[in-house]
Amino acid sequence: MEEVQNSVMTAFDRLKEIDSKLAKRALAAKVDGRLVDLSSPVDEATTVEAVTSESPEALEVYRHSTAHLLAAAVIDLFPGTKLGVGPALVEDPNYGFYYDFLPTRPFTPEDLETIEKKMRELIRRNIRYERVEMPKGEMLKHFEEEVDDYLKCELIEEKGGDVVSAYKLDQFIDFCLGPHLPATGKINEKAFKLLTLAGAYWRGDEHREQMQRIYGISFFDREELDRYVKQREEEKKRDHRKLGPELGLFTFSEKVGPNLALWLPNGAFIRRQMESFLYDLQYAGGYSHVYTPHVGSVELWKTSGHTHHYRSDMFPQMETDDGAVYQLKPMNCPFHIEVYRSAQRSYRDLPLRISEMGTVYRYERSGVQHGLLRVRGFTQDDAHLFCRPDQIEGEIDAVWRLASTLLSTFGFDDVRVELSVRDPEDQSKYLGDPAIWDSAEAALASALDKNGVVYKRMEGEAAFYGPKIDLKVVDAIGRLWQLSTIQLDFNMPERFELEFVAEDNRPHRPIMIHRAIYGSFERFMGVLIEHFAGHFPVWLAPVQARVLPIADRHNDYASKVVEELKAAGLRAEPDLRSETVKAKIRDAQVQKIPFMLVVGDREVEEGKVAVRDRKAGDIGAMSAEEFAACALELARTRSREGLERQESSSEEGRPGTPELQS
Repeated sequence: MEEVQNSVMTAFDRLKEIDSKLAKRALAAKVDGRLVDLSSPVDEATTVEAVTSESPEALEVYRHSTAHLLAAAVIDLFPGTKLGVGPALVEDPNYGFYYDFLPTRPFTPEDLETIEKKMRELIRRNIRYERVEMPKGEMLKHFEEEVDDYLKCELIEEKGGDVVSAYKLDQFIDFCLGPHLPATGKINEKAFKLLTLAGAYWRGDEHREQMQRIYGISFFDREELDRYVKQREEEKKRDHRKLGPELGLFTFSEKVGPNLALWLPNGAFIRRQMESFLYDLQYAGGYSHVYTPHVGSVELWKTSGHTHHYRSDMFPQMETDDGAVYQLKPMNCPFHIEVYRSAQRSYRDLPLRISEMGTVYRYERSGVQHGLLRVRGFTQDDAHLFCRPDQIEGEIDAVWRLASTLLSTFGFDDVRVELSVRDPEDQSKYLGDPAIWDSAEAALASALDKNGVVYKRMEGEAAFYGPKIDLKVVDAIGRLWQLSTIQLDFNMPERFELEFVAEDNRPHRPIMIHRAIYGSFERFMGVLIEHFAGHFPVWLAPVQARVLPIADRHNDYASKVVEELKAAGLRAEPDLRSETVKAKIRDAQVQKIPFMLVVGDREVEEGKVAVRDRKAGDIGAMSAEEFAACALELARTRSREGLERQESSSEEGRPGTPELQS
């Protein structure tokens, strides 16, 4: 394999002429705006800019080079391993890069430490990332005969042009477009870490080879890695897959199906609170609520376009004894369209806002389950708004305000907005005329602009039937989650021939807005568990207070207090076990009960309870009636706070009545 030689000046040479100190800091270069290696040849007419660690493009080059280093280490340690792909993951908050391998034997977690050690060895050797270019046939011959890697040959056949590029690290070579760092020594050996092993199908095809994916992370300095590791530790503590079953919120059963959640009593209670809250908001907003079937005729899905554009995400068809063919619904919209069609509509009837807590089913591939975040059956707080063209902006504005109210109540005050539009290079993925898409995209952009909303435009991320606004929330530890969506649809009304009679007494097409605020109850619950770390606010907590008698002789009084609290409207229970009060408090803390009410001789004598807030600690003594009033106010206002510790006291030295935190 021979490298194509160039005698002209390189990007690094040009940077040295401009600023020698800057050149030493450079990781890559931009030549006439194009990202390239520092070794890339340039001529006198080109403009060359340095890409340093401060540049927005630098992290992708840095992590891509770390992935390449990972592959070199694996090939050195495990000869015969075949290589898949290894991209950088700059936008992913959890991982920095990965590489897919087809090893001769499965990797183990212990192997990751060995691979890390080899990577550090290669870093210390400061090996050059050497770009090699050659004719496509020659590159294929190398990977067929010298490396025996048919996976790389497949990639070269598909992605390679007449001349193909690869990168060498000593004896290791990998088909790659680049660019890369100048040498391995530019990677901070104390600021990278291999994280985990995962399964991945080659090219995402479940019928192809089962690869092993190694995920990793890399940063420019050790402090960033330390912060990342600390964040990951916090994420593990908050992991809803661990907390959910421990708190009696949900579970999964292999007999039911690995991607189908079972809501346990505590989780079902929280879900009912979520539903009631949204029902109240929607009732005030003029919504009508409906129920629709879980299956629909295949003809319905053909008309809607799902059969053509969404088939891979739908469960297989099923035929009944009378020859009718049905499919589980992946979405609720065609059913709501039929609700609209059930009566003649006038312009006076619009907007018509139809809502449903509708369960849908999507064929998630095996191996992608992630607790409640990736399931095959889930319930959406789905609504479809049918309106006149002149009502679009007003309806989008109302949905925006509803979403803002709901999300802020749960503590999601930092919301990022994306406007997802079609891929301008591939109209075949979308229903409808391009002119209709132009109108829909402009309408959503106008609604956001008039509300002063800062948003990011996402090319190619639209739904197949229309553009959409996606709301992503930042949780308590800074992670971004996709939750709410607002989608504008000119196509479904056309496909189903929807009409309303306008003021001119002639039929006109309504516009359809798809809207989900929670997104799905399953996903929202998973995010909520991690956001609150299982410490649900009083209004959501399945048990709001637990009464803890110090000794068995206080059990009757504890039971009496519980009945008083229940009568007042609180969700309370006693802990009558023959355990120490310290053990009872610990168990209540583990189960994340908002309030613990300790009762002993003094409380029985004075007719009070000693209140302990799960976060603030001991609050003070008060009557059950006083406590109930404060806790009920927290629940009524859906406050995210607890009771405030009291500094003042009465003449007898007893703490005063707690006040609500603002």
